[in-house]
Amino acid sequence: MLLDPVVFPVFIAIVAIVILAIFFHFVPFFLWLSAKVSGVHISLIQLFLMRIRNVPPGVIVPSLIEAHKAGLKNITRDNLEAHYMTGGHVQRVVHALVSASKANIDLPFEKATAIDLAGRDVFEAVQTSVNPKVIDTPPVAAVAKNGIQLIAKARVTVRANIHQLVGGAGEDTILARVGEGIVSSIGSAENHEQVLENPDSISKLVLKKGLDAGTAFEILSIDIADIDVGKNIGATLQIDQANADKNIAQAKAEERRAMAIAAEQEMKAKAQEARAEVIQAEAEVPKALAQALRDGHMGFMDYYKLENLKGDTAMRENIGNLTKDGMKDILK
Repeated sequence: MLLDPVVFPVFIAIVAIVILAIFFHFVPFFLWLSAKVSGVHISLIQLFLMRIRNVPPGVIVPSLIEAHKAGLKNITRDNLEAHYMTGGHVQRVVHALVSASKANIDLPFEKATAIDLAGRDVFEAVQTSVNPKVIDTPPVAAVAKNGIQLIAKARVTVRANIHQLVGGAGEDTILARVGEGIVSSIGSAENHEQVLENPDSISKLVLKKGLDAGTAFEILSIDIADIDVGKNIGATLQIDQANADKNIAQAKAEERRAMAIAAEQEMKAKAQEARAEVIQAEAEVPKALAQALRDGHMGFMDYYKLENLKGDTAMRENIGNLTKDGMKDILK
């Protein structure tokens, strides 16, 4: 079956467009032309093979052009492809290498790719190496020897250490070490007035400690931005200690009072017991007298004499009590 003379040219045009679309997708002709014009030697077959290897030519070719224009001769297509296939950020690495070259910083391609694969922003590291970065520390509270608390804020100027970016500690370690140094320097001061008069003494002492050892930064300066007087920690501790001593003394006094009350109650109980024994003994006296009368060991006259003696004793006791009361009235 022959195609209609009108439909056939349209069909040919559609097929040609599809073929061209496929061709330009797998063979980025315009990227090759851009590289050729820029002086980068790369063939259409290599661009086609990039597509087959799932490496985007739109990333590799512009990076090669940028490196070539910046005069970086040691960067090859294979190196960039290998870095991309290992999960690296090709454009960021090339930007960093160009910036390092312009700033006369020794940064080999292998070192830059290692930094990038370690998860650090190598381009930002180069920028920080050229333009130092300022890190503000949070408020750090420390106590001088006289017990006065000081609250200091510092500004740390750091520069990236390219050779220690892989495996080096980050900003958090720098802040922690600077805070520790501030606490140590304030704590060694005899009084807070010395620190307020010479806040730069803190910076000098902290810088001598070499706090940037093992980190990805080099500390250029530490400046005390602000310092305030806080609480009188020494007085507060003394008050707390005095209150604790008072509470201990009160507890011991309460313990002694409780023991004294217990001893008093025990003595009262013993006195009551003794009175009970006396009453019990007195109750036996009439029985003994009656038994003596029955047995003939005592006569009635002896019993009457005994009763008279008891009555005379009671009368004397009453007279003595009246005399004491009279004397009290006279003294009043």
